Amino acid sequence: MKHRTLPDRDSPTGAVTVRVDDPAQRPVRSFVLRQSRTSDAQRRAFDALLPRFGLAWTGQPIDFAAVFGRTAPVVVEIGFGMGDETARVAAARPDVDFVGIEVHLPGVGNLLKHIDADDLTNVRVVRHDAVEVLTQMVAPASLAALHIWFPDPWPKKRHHKRRLIQPAFVALAASRLAPGGYLHLATDWAEYAQQMLDVLGAEPTLVNSAVTGFAPRPAWRPETRFERRGLGLGHAVFDLVFNRRRDSAVATRPAA
Repeated sequence: MKHRTLPDRDSPTGAVTVRVDDPAQRPVRSFVLRQSRTSDAQRRAFDALLPRFGLAWTGQPIDFAAVFGRTAPVVVEIGFGMGDETARVAAARPDVDFVGIEVHLPGVGNLLKHIDADDLTNVRVVRHDAVEVLTQMVAPASLAALHIWFPDPWPKKRHHKRRLIQPAFVALAASRLAPGGYLHLATDWAEYAQQMLDVLGAEPTLVNSAVTGFAPRPAWRPETRFERRGLGLGHAVFDLVFNRRRDSAVATRPAA
């Protein structure tokens, strides 16, 4: 397997090594590594706290009980941004363990700051591609919930293939939920919201908690920075909450 090095000013070495697959087999990423500014505080938190609160990429299923030192429901959040809302939800739910997945260093550093300052023992962070993490590091039927709030809508039609919410990904996500577990999506992009609804509705192992259409916003979900921006632009906000069917077969192997 080949790798190549790309410039990344957020990396301690100034570069990042990425895998280079056969172009015919190369997956379409739902994210790009933005060259956003990392503050000194975020960098310090990243360097000092990631060894304590980070989960390194291993390609092997995570033993959540060993990581958190207890047996508790586990919620994975994909794309937590700056992590402010992740920290708020985790602080309000000390009985639940949270794993946040994010690729952008400023957000990872910011969430690590929250974990340390607020003494959050129920949060861990993975800085890696979420699809690869779900595929190889999260065992089937091991999650109580999966949160994906305000993923990049990739609004241009030619970029729709980059959207995270696609049938193959939803099948993978559903397979990682325990029976009765839920997948919670939110977006302020109406056309993407309809695509989400169509894709989730077509997944046979999921059932819409709202029966039809979109779900009311759960009272416990905090308003995010992206949500406030969308509301300021006059966008409507859509929540979708789908549950893993309790009678659906539980996969015994990672989904393709």
